[in-house]
Amino acid sequence: MNTEFDAVIIGGGAAGSSAAIMLARAGWSVALIEKQNFPRRKVCGECIVASNLPLLQALGIGAVFEQAAGPELRKVALMHGAGKVVADLPTAPFEHHPWGRALGRETLETLLINQARLVGVHVLQPWSAVRTMGAAGHWRCDVRATDSGSLRTLRATLLIDAHGAWETLPAARTRHSRVHQASDLLAFKANFRQARLASGLLSMLAFDGGYGGMITADGGLTTLACCIRRDRLETSRRKSPGLSAGEVLEAMLKEQCDGVKTALQGATREGAWLAAGPLDTGIHLSAGDDMFRIGNAAGKAHPLMGEGMSMALQSAWLLCAQLLQDKPVQGMADPVWQREQLRQYEAQWRLAFAPRLRFAAVLAHVAMRPMLSKPILSLLQRWPRLLTMGADWGDKTRCVADPAAIANLSGFCAPAMTQQRA
Repeated sequence: MNTEFDAVIIGGGAAGSSAAIMLARAGWSVALIEKQNFPRRKVCGECIVASNLPLLQALGIGAVFEQAAGPELRKVALMHGAGKVVADLPTAPFEHHPWGRALGRETLETLLINQARLVGVHVLQPWSAVRTMGAAGHWRCDVRATDSGSLRTLRATLLIDAHGAWETLPAARTRHSRVHQASDLLAFKANFRQARLASGLLSMLAFDGGYGGMITADGGLTTLACCIRRDRLETSRRKSPGLSAGEVLEAMLKEQCDGVKTALQGATREGAWLAAGPLDTGIHLSAGDDMFRIGNAAGKAHPLMGEGMSMALQSAWLLCAQLLQDKPVQGMADPVWQREQLRQYEAQWRLAFAPRLRFAAVLAHVAMRPMLSKPILSLLQRWPRLLTMGADWGDKTRCVADPAAIANLSGFCAPAMTQQRA
């Protein structure tokens, strides 16, 4: 069995699978390591804004996505207490994809990793990376099968870190451990059937100590996801002994936000509340690092603006476009070439995504503070178009790949999925 690869990618979510597809289509030998079986539910939003849809088409899953996804997202709402402001979402400059849509993350990630298999990626699932060693040009990754415990050593010229928001690489686990703090943001998510949320509405929630959103995705399933400060949640839990954290949060949202109460009236929750945290926002790229990072491994925005999927797909594209742009004279194992690629990629990443992280952080901190969110809501009620402009400022219609670059990407990511179903 082959254990030598051009690239090993750790993490089979949207970012990792997308990068694997692009590199494999370009002729690279790629191993993709994912420790969980799919489909899997996870604490992530379902919103896929319009700027990402041409990329999904180029990756070969566009037709299946369009069949499975929820209604077009044409409106955006901000809900706070008894107040609600609704405005139009801006249209994207893509002829066939002017509006975003929503699709369950478990469905989307399954589509992408299956597409990776179809284009020749060596997928190890469920396997986990237990140790990474080496440097640019010469990497070693020890992996273990989740079910059997079998061990295998993979060697690669290039290593890409695409681990999820709530995970770390083996070498980083002790470095990332820290004590709980009152200001920690904990993330929650639940799905509901027969919710009374308007079709095609992207709803943002602002409440004391947290923020969130509601959206209707595939199969008419409505997702309620939010982040809340640890101390705010603990205060509410002390008032409701015997209830789970998710149940306490659901009751609190219904009490504090009329929009949530109305949407969930008569709805039935499907499955349990999911929880994760604390949220680790900010830029995670580090100077002097020899491995490439995409998705949440590169940086994470406050999820109020639904940036997670955009940063996953678009950072994968940004990296692969950089790696495939010029062939190295000395070969891909040349550490000088790799470090120059890493330098250029990180500079482009910061240019593309750092403003989004800052904008999302400002909005999140305003949303969590009633003294700030109330006057903002009053302002938006007078001028709803400001909400449309905010969505535009949050890069909901722009992609780091221009149409010509996406067309080139389509050339080596020609659709290979004709029979796959979600």
